[in-house]
Order: sequence, then structure tokens, then C-alpha cells
Amino acid sequence: MKKFILAALAASVALSPIAASVASAQGRQQERQTTVVQRNNGKVVKRTVVRQQAPKYRSDWRKGQRFDQRQARNYRQIDYRQYRGLRAPPRGYRYVQSDRNVILVSNGGIISQIFSGLIR
Repeated sequence: MKKFILAALAASVALSPIAASVASAQGRQQERQTTVVQRNNGKVVKRTVVRQQAPKYRSDWRKGQRFDQRQARNYRQIDYRQYRGLRAPPRGYRYVQSDRNVILVSNGGIISQIFSGLIR
């Protein structure tokens, strides 16, 4: 049993850099495209074009989901006193803007309430 546990531990230690590199490659928001161009004088030129993908914004927030500010369009933390109909947020919560919506988010990042179309 000890040998099995030691073998599993050694395998997880050996494979952790590979898993980290795969995860970081998937997290990149770049699209790579390689093109081959041949000139008249016989030279072959390889060119790599790197294009940034447009960020994917969300507008379909739901209560109970985790709020990610990187996916929010026009993200900013707002002051409730500047908008009619907003009360002071409970302790541990804050109001944020995502597009034209005001979202009540806990400090842990969980959406508590959504006010649609409150900001013009």
C-alpha cells in the first residue's frame, strides 16, 4: 500500500508542470495563425500572425452566479446614493455596474440581486 501511495505521489509531482502549462495555454486569449508565403526569387518566408480575440462580455447574469468583473461590460463599482431606488447595500456587499444593469454582489463575488436597465 505504501508503494502505491508513493508511486501516485511521484506521478502527481511529475505531471503537475505539464498540467500547469496546458491550463495556461488554454487560458490565453490569443489566436495564432501561421501562413507560408513564397517569393519569386525562391525564398520561403514563414510568417506568424497573432491576433487578440475580443473579450467575451456577458449580459445574462443570474442570481447566485459568481460575478467576474473581466466579463462585465462597462464594469465599475457605483455609489448607491447617486441612483434613485437603490438602498444602502448590506454589510459585505457592493453595487457594481455591468452595461446598463446594477448588480448587488457580495464580497465573495456571488450575485445577490440584479436591477436591469437602471443606468441610462
